[in-house]
Amino acid sequence: MKVWITGGGGFVGSNIVRAALDAGHEVVTTAQSFVAPVDAGYRVESVDMTHPEGVAASVRAFMPDLVIHCAILNDWHRMYADRDLAWACYVGATRATSAAAAEVDAHYVLVSTDWVFDGTQAGADEGTPPNPINLYGALKLASEMVALERGGAVARVSGVNGLHLARPETPRAQDRGFGYFVASIVDALSAGASFTVWEAPEINMVATPSLALECGEIMVAIGEARADGVFHCCGADAVTRRELAFLTCEVFGLDAGLLRFGPPDPESMLGAPVPYNTTLTTPRTDRILGRSATSARQLLERFRMQMSSPEKAVIT
Repeated sequence: MKVWITGGGGFVGSNIVRAALDAGHEVVTTAQSFVAPVDAGYRVESVDMTHPEGVAASVRAFMPDLVIHCAILNDWHRMYADRDLAWACYVGATRATSAAAAEVDAHYVLVSTDWVFDGTQAGADEGTPPNPINLYGALKLASEMVALERGGAVARVSGVNGLHLARPETPRAQDRGFGYFVASIVDALSAGASFTVWEAPEINMVATPSLALECGEIMVAIGEARADGVFHCCGADAVTRRELAFLTCEVFGLDAGLLRFGPPDPESMLGAPVPYNTTLTTPRTDRILGRSATSARQLLERFRMQMSSPEKAVIT
């Protein structure tokens, strides 16, 4: 199968690329600044997602069987400062990529987020009506509607942890969500430093963690099955930040005595609401794909194995 992936130089995107390659598929990915090594086994193209003609030309030239759209404007403050640009980079890009996929009869998967929920819909399943409370969630929800109305699939990720396969180092530390949370703890405690786990009512305090590589594997499976509708790409367990921190110490063999708990760095606050509890469940995903969601412990154990593997940076 030929798979065309947007945003392959990003955290989730690089893991989707890896999952598609591991499944034996031919891959082309778009990226703004990432350059693949000569022997990478896939090709990188620079394509502006806000230019439908360029998107269509790239897809038409490759003739993929599956299009996975992961690229986003990953800049919260710029999103709010330039709403027209934000709409173009999210909703416009979804229109462009889904239209290009339809032109070549490729199945379409849009990567979305648990932040389409407002933080009070704990344990939301694939059929729970979304209710975003910030611009990012609203843009993702609008993009979801485009993808679904065109017969595609929506793959929501949640509390994504794991390795960034296009960068040698963790791109950022702890933030208002759960992304990079585990890697941040491992980096700090492995060096003998303390780590303050943020706890506050105005941040994402409870989520259903996932592993980036497993998210990619689920998305590839959705494409292989040409399944449509909403899917939740996450683990089985809802956890608080504190619970995930202690479980990380246990699985990675780290000193939990180095953990601290306190309010977030004031400079990290976004100036917009963040959903408190974004926990998801996966009944439809499990039924259609014939799988069972992975426990948080198993996800962390797999993450630990990735970090100790000499191939952990396979697409850099």
